[in-house]
Amino acid sequence: MAKKSSKDKEPKQPKLSQRHAEAYIQGAGTVVDEPITITLEKNYMPYAMSVIVSRAFPEIDGFKPSHRKLLYTMYKMGLLTGPRTKSANIVGQTMKLNPHGDQAIYETMVRLARGNEALLHPYIDSKGNFGKAYSSDMAYAASRYTEAKLEPICNELFSDIDKDTVNFVPNYDNTMQEPELLPVTFPSILVNSNVGIGVSMASAVCPFNLRELCEATVSLIRDPDFDVMQTMKGPDFPGGGYLIYDEEKLRQIFATGRGAVKVRAKYSYDKSSNCIEITEIPPTTTVEAIIEKVIELAKGGLKEVAYIRDETDLQGLKIAIDLKRGVDPDELMRKLYKLTPLQDSFSANFNILVNGYPKVLGVTDIIKEWLKFRMGCVRRRVSFDLMKKKERLHLLEGLEKILLDIDRAIKIVRETEEEADVVPNLMIGFSIDEIQAEYVAEIKLRHLNREYILNRLKDVTDLAAEIAELSDVLGSDRKIKLIIIDELKKVAEKYGQPRRTEIIYTDDEPEVSTVPEVSDYPCRLILTRGGYFKKITPQSLRMSGEQKVKENDVVTQEIDLSNRAELLFFTDNAKCYKSKASAFSDSKASVLGDFIPVALKFDEGESVRGMVATLDYSGCLLFVYRNGKAAKVPLSSFETKTNRKVLLKAYCEKAELCAILDIRDGCDVMLRSTNGRAIVFNTGMILPKSTRDTQGVQVMTLKAGAHVESAHILSEEQAKDYSKYRTKTLPAAGPFAKDVPDPEQTTLM
Repeated sequence: MAKKSSKDKEPKQPKLSQRHAEAYIQGAGTVVDEPITITLEKNYMPYAMSVIVSRAFPEIDGFKPSHRKLLYTMYKMGLLTGPRTKSANIVGQTMKLNPHGDQAIYETMVRLARGNEALLHPYIDSKGNFGKAYSSDMAYAASRYTEAKLEPICNELFSDIDKDTVNFVPNYDNTMQEPELLPVTFPSILVNSNVGIGVSMASAVCPFNLRELCEATVSLIRDPDFDVMQTMKGPDFPGGGYLIYDEEKLRQIFATGRGAVKVRAKYSYDKSSNCIEITEIPPTTTVEAIIEKVIELAKGGLKEVAYIRDETDLQGLKIAIDLKRGVDPDELMRKLYKLTPLQDSFSANFNILVNGYPKVLGVTDIIKEWLKFRMGCVRRRVSFDLMKKKERLHLLEGLEKILLDIDRAIKIVRETEEEADVVPNLMIGFSIDEIQAEYVAEIKLRHLNREYILNRLKDVTDLAAEIAELSDVLGSDRKIKLIIIDELKKVAEKYGQPRRTEIIYTDDEPEVSTVPEVSDYPCRLILTRGGYFKKITPQSLRMSGEQKVKENDVVTQEIDLSNRAELLFFTDNAKCYKSKASAFSDSKASVLGDFIPVALKFDEGESVRGMVATLDYSGCLLFVYRNGKAAKVPLSSFETKTNRKVLLKAYCEKAELCAILDIRDGCDVMLRSTNGRAIVFNTGMILPKSTRDTQGVQVMTLKAGAHVESAHILSEEQAKDYSKYRTKTLPAAGPFAKDVPDPEQTTLM
C-alpha cells in the first residue's frame, strides 16, 4: 500500500476540554447539541466583554478607546503647539489606530470639541460649526469645513508619555504603537462627563469642578479618611443651571457611585417686555424638547404662556417665553419646573474600567484608584529619569578619567594606526568600558579646553546628587505623593474655573400643582358619523336650532358632560386616540365643528367608529362584533399614567366591529341580526376582561350567512316594551322581531 503524503494525512483534531469534548462533532456544518450555558460562554460572553472593554466604558484615565486614539493621533501630528488643521485630516490619520468609519471618528471628535459645549473642560480647540450639545436640530458641519487642534489642558495628558509612564501596545494591524492609557496629571475621569451603554450594563459619569476635585484629591492624599463632600459640593455641568441640593442623595452618589441629582434651568425676567429668558438648561434635555413640551401644555390649558420661541444665537442659548398680562413669572417657572424638562434628573452610574474589569465605584474610591494609577506613572517616570541620569553619569565618569590626563589620551589616539583600534586602545589605556570610550572618542577638538573640562567635572558632582535624590524618591511613597500634590495644585491654579452649576436649596419652596387648571362647566359633546366633533355649552344650545352637518352625514352621539372630560375616539383600525374636551374650543350648532381625523392626526384612510367621554374612567365598555360576540372591558384599561395620545389594539381586530357601547354600571342592550331576530340581555350577564383586545364571548347565536347588524342601549321604558326579546341565558338566537327601534338613533349618555 502506498505511503500517505503529508497532504493526505488526516487533519489533526483540536484539543478540547472535558466540558467541550461531548459537544464536539467532526465535520463542517454539523449541528452540535450542547448546553446553552456553553454556547453563551463561547459566543456571547466574548462579544459582551469586547463591547464593555473596547468600546463603551471609560478607563481610569477618563477616556474610552476611541477618545484616546483620537487625542494621541492629534498629539503625534504636532497639534498640541502647532496651528489648527482640517478635521478631515485628523480623522484620516486617526483611522490608522481606530479601524472604524470616518463618520464615527468625527462624531467622537465633535463631542470633545469646545464648540459643541458638551464638556466642562474641552480637549479640542475647534473652529467652525461643531453643533451644540443642547440642541438636536443644530447639526455639526462636515469634517472638510472645520478645523481643530488640541487645547492647552492636553499638556496634562501627554507631559510624561515619552518617559515610559504607560504601556504601549501595537495597533490593529501591528504597524504602530499606541498607549494603553494616558498619564493624566489630574483625575480627568471625574472632570468631564462620560456616558456609555455596554451589554447588560451602562455607565454615566457626571462632571465635577476641576478646582474642587483637585483640592479634594490633595486632602484625600494627606488624609485617607477625608470626606470629599467638604470640598466637592456636587456635580458641575457644562451647561450651568441650578443643582438642587439633597445631601442624602449626593452622599449616596459619593459613596456608591449610583443615584440621581436634580438640575433645573436658569432664567431671568425682562419686565419691559414681560418675557422670561431661559439661558441655561439641564444636561439631559434639549431646547427643542423644552419648547415642544411648553407648547403642548399651552394647548392643554396652560393659559399663562402667550408665546415661546428659540432665540439661540452666537451669544449662546436663549429660550424666550412671552407672558400674558398679570402673570407672576416666578410662579409660572415653578409650575414649568414640575411639568417640563426645565427641571430634570441626571442618573449617575459610575461604572468604569479598573485594570480591565468594570467596577461601580463612589467618588472617593475613584480618586483612590486614580491615585494608585498616577503613583505608578510617577514611579515609572522617576525610574526613567534615574536610568537616563545614570547612563549620563556613566559616560561622564569615563570622560573624567580622560580629562585628568588629556595629553595621554591625545597621544593614544594619535599613535593608533587604524581608526577601529581607537576605542579599544582608550579602553586599555584608561580602564574604561566600550560605551565610555565611544563617548570620549566622539568629543570634538574644540572642547579640549579648561572651561569644558571644569564644566564636565561639575556635571559629575551634580548628577551624582540628582541620582541620589531620585533614588530616594523612588523608594518613598510619601515623596511620590508630594510630587502628585504639587502637580494637582499647578493644574488647579492653571486650569481651574468657577462653578457653572450653582447650588440651591429648595426645602422651603412651596409646592405647585402639576395639573393645569381647566375650567369646569357643563357642555354637550357631539360626534357625527363623518367624524366631525362639537363642544357646545347649554346656553348656546338653547339659542340654536338644528345641528349643521355635511350632506349625507348624521349625528351619531350626543353626550352631556363637563369641559374636564377625557375623550376616547375609537377608529376602524382598532386604535384609540385620547384627547380632552378642554383641548377643543366651544362651538355652535351652526358650524360643522372639528374634523377629528385631522385634529388628532389619524393615519391616512383612518376614520372614527365611536366616542367615549369620562371623568374618572369608571364603568365598562361593551364591544359588540358582527359575529355575535361581545367583549366587556373596564374603562380603566384605557387609562394611562403617562400622557399617551394613541393606544394600539384598543379592541379585537379578528372580527368586524358592530358597535361600542358605554354601559357604565350595567344596563339592558338589544342586538338585532340580519335574519330578523333580536335579543335583549343585561350586561351584568357578561364577565369583564382586563385585556383590551379580548375576543369576548358569544351572546347571539347566528345562522349561516347572518350577522349582527345593530346594537344599542335600551332605556327603562324600552326595556319594558321589548321584554319579550329578553333572554336569561347566553348565547341565544332570539325570536323574530318587527318593532325593533332604528339602530341609527341618537344615543344620549
